[in-house]
Amino acid sequence: MRALISVYDKTGVVDLARALHAMGVTLLSTGNTQRLLVEAGLPAIAVSEVTGFPEILDGRVKTLHPAIHAGLLARRDRPAHLEQLAAHGLAPIDLLVVNLYPFQQTVAHPEVTLDEALEQIDIGGVALLRAAAKNFHDVLALVDPADYAPVLADLQAGAVPVAVRRRLAARAFAHTARYDAAIAAYLNDELLPSTLSQAWPLAQPLRYGENPHQHAALYGEFHSLFAQLHGRELSYNNILDTAAAAELIEEFPAASAPAVAIVKHTNPCGVGTGATLLEAWEHAFATDREAPFGGIIAVNQSLDAALAQAIAEIFTEIIIAPDFTPEALALLSRKKNLRLLRALQPVASLAGLQVRSVPGGVLAQEPDRTAVEAEEAKVVTQRAPTPEEWQALRFAWRVVKHVKSNAIVYAGPDRTLGIGAGQMSRVDSSRLAIWKAQQAGLSLQGSVVASDALFPFADGVEAALSAGATAIIQPGGSVRDAEVIAAADAAGAAMVFTGRRHFRH
Repeated sequence: MRALISVYDKTGVVDLARALHAMGVTLLSTGNTQRLLVEAGLPAIAVSEVTGFPEILDGRVKTLHPAIHAGLLARRDRPAHLEQLAAHGLAPIDLLVVNLYPFQQTVAHPEVTLDEALEQIDIGGVALLRAAAKNFHDVLALVDPADYAPVLADLQAGAVPVAVRRRLAARAFAHTARYDAAIAAYLNDELLPSTLSQAWPLAQPLRYGENPHQHAALYGEFHSLFAQLHGRELSYNNILDTAAAAELIEEFPAASAPAVAIVKHTNPCGVGTGATLLEAWEHAFATDREAPFGGIIAVNQSLDAALAQAIAEIFTEIIIAPDFTPEALALLSRKKNLRLLRALQPVASLAGLQVRSVPGGVLAQEPDRTAVEAEEAKVVTQRAPTPEEWQALRFAWRVVKHVKSNAIVYAGPDRTLGIGAGQMSRVDSSRLAIWKAQQAGLSLQGSVVASDALFPFADGVEAALSAGATAIIQPGGSVRDAEVIAAADAAGAAMVFTGRRHFRH
């Protein structure tokens, strides 16, 4: 039996090679891997001795040779293949251990040059893996150090089952697919390319999906956004809510004012700012004191003991913060069912398309991360908003883009007052928001209203004004804009058009 070992990630490779050698396996290797094995006292034969050809072009060509690929691709159940190997003085290769140059890690550095990136595109390794994986009935392909020990155990027991061989082949092809997708994404300069190349590694198997009867797993780099400090692993629904809460709180930079967002089922229950996090919490929690039970809380500054004490009084699934003071961490860690997440980097830092699955394919779009300041707000009524109304309008506009459509948000300058989400008509969303405010005992007199999309009729505006709102922010663009503006003017209200819609389905 012969094994070819050529790895960039050398984790566990010496122990693997030593165990193979003890089983009588002939070791072939290349470059630095071969030197490492020899230094460990193992008789690793250089590939150049097998091919009769030296490594050339700074190592770009070393395994691309018939003596290697014929040994991997020859089918053992076809006598003609074995006869041809013998006729050319070649021998089979039965085990391949390869992992690839670190292209993804290289291009993750913001200052990497194109030449540096291109030099990290592995050619020979990919070709080797594909050859071995294609011939998995006869050749084992190992790409992940985690597979070394179980495969060794099977070999020592006598044979590696076909099902395991096939699984290893699938992992090899998945590895090269992800590698190629990363290269394509790096070289591509089109927002929406003709072929969308995406590949995500398994990050975490989940206990179940949205419901207990659904199998689920998390793929990709989501965990790079957070460090979990306490609590059980995140569930499928926890992850969706965490993403929603993190995206919402990022609308409120830490340098501006302390802010708290409470999210339930990916919709905001309440959002507030204040002189302190505790005051911001009081503003957010006052919006709805029932829905936050079992919700997600996100803050934009280090969470202190005062806020921790207030939060501890209700059942919360997850708390997200840039950091926790030692006192807050100690207090909250007493709750075994509470998950504490430290935000390591903004959600927006994971640049790329927003992708959602549909039967038979995916939808891809740019993320909706336009800053409020970047939108051109145009006053369309006879009266312009007062400074306090402008502050409230900007606050409400930040929140409404994170509410499921149809979305209506009543707000003051530093807090939400009523939120209507996901209704089939905009008027119903407004009615729901008004009802929620009434249930919370909050007055809407002097409030402002934000609508994620245009008001198609004047009735939605009239309902908002009747509830006590004095200023409205919306995209505009309805064929009945004149009627909508006239309704606001008749009530002496101010209205602002942004020209930009924020549907969230």
